Amino acid sequence: MTGKIVVGYDASPSAKRALDFALDAALANGSGLIVAHVLEWSPYTFLTKEEIEERHARRKMELARAEEAILKPAVTGLGAKGVTVETVSRFGNIAEVLAKIARDQKAEQIIVGRTGHSGLTSRLFGSVAGSLAQAAPVAVTIVP
Repeated sequence: MTGKIVVGYDASPSAKRALDFALDAALANGSGLIVAHVLEWSPYTFLTKEEIEERHARRKMELARAEEAILKPAVTGLGAKGVTVETVSRFGNIAEVLAKIARDQKAEQIIVGRTGHSGLTSRLFGSVAGSLAQAAPVAVTIVP
C-alpha cells in the first residue's frame, strides 16, 4: 500500500497516541501521513465587511500559530523514520474538515484519538470521533 493516512491532531494525549498508531501503520504499509489540525469555527452571517476582513486576518494568524505550535513539533523527526509527512491546518467543523481532507487527498484511512481538547461540548453534542465514523468517506480508526 502506498496511500495516505490522515491523522487528526490537537496535541492532546489521545491525539499523540493516534499519531503513534498512524506512524506504525504508515511504516507497516508504506503509506504517507497527513497530520491535520482543525480549529473549530462557525461563520457569522451578520458581520459587517470590516468585521469579516478583520476576522479573516485573525484566522490566518491562528492557522499560522497552530502550524508552528502544534503541527511542527508533532512531526519533527517523523520524516527521518522513513515516512512522508505533510501537515494541514484548517478552520471548520472538525469531522467535516477531516473527511474533506481525506476525500481531497485520496487518503485510505483516517485515524483520530477517542478524546481530545473538545471538552464538555463533545460530551453534550457527540464526539468528533463518533461523527467522523459516520460521515467519513474512508475507514476510520479511533485510538483509545
